[in-house]
Amino acid sequence: MPRLFSRPDWSILASMEARIAAVYRHPVKGFTPERLEGADLVAGACFPCDRLFAVEDGPSGFDPAAPVHISKMKFAVLAKIPAVARARTAFDEATGILRVQAEGQPDFAGDLRSAQGRAGLEAWLTGLLGADLSGPLRVVEGPGAYRFMDSRSGYVSVVNLASVRDLEARLGRPVDPLRFRANLYVEGWPAWIENDWTGRTLKLGEASAEVLKPIVRCSATHVDPATAEKDIEVVKALFDLYGHMHCGLYLNVTQGGRVRQGDALVLV
Repeated sequence: MPRLFSRPDWSILASMEARIAAVYRHPVKGFTPERLEGADLVAGACFPCDRLFAVEDGPSGFDPAAPVHISKMKFAVLAKIPAVARARTAFDEATGILRVQAEGQPDFAGDLRSAQGRAGLEAWLTGLLGADLSGPLRVVEGPGAYRFMDSRSGYVSVVNLASVRDLEARLGRPVDPLRFRANLYVEGWPAWIENDWTGRTLKLGEASAEVLKPIVRCSATHVDPATAEKDIEVVKALFDLYGHMHCGLYLNVTQGGRVRQGDALVLV
């Protein structure tokens, strides 16, 4: 089975100016980021195929007939179960098939749009996560335009790579940008300048978006996405070093269009 996802060479991308360095989606909430060449953003909508599915860890109260925002802690996510990072997932949007790998586990592939495929993934994850679980697992799909986002209104997330580098320099150890699970990673902005942009407009590729607010980080960032180890208290480090717990921005797309790796970003 081939490698399910690839990471950009952040050191090469550091020479770019105000550009999208990498594009990612997260089809199953809490699980593997999937790198893309680009995506088609739609005004007022979530990032395409992002947080489309979630895995309940015990009953969450989610009702697909009347979906409302639900806390991430009702689901199998890194903030609750670091071992989730052991699973390497890849979703085929055309077929609905999710492929999963984990060391010491048999490979799994199943159609998440079918009851059989969802039951298969639930059983596979139960075998992987075992004693870390609070209750029976259930794979749920967001109906219509609903997605399992952490924010009630921030449907696209952006992280400034210079800010991540400044954090790792102060910590004196590497910090993988994928800890922050963004859709777009940006190269060319000064570190932390983005924290003052609430209400401003960004032109990104062919699309435009309003900056809603900085992202307040949680303990999901404490988990190394490569090793599944909880090894850095990122939230505490942000507060101790900078007096805030922000890293990244939530955006609301106001004009749809294509965004690609390498596209320019302009603060209007």
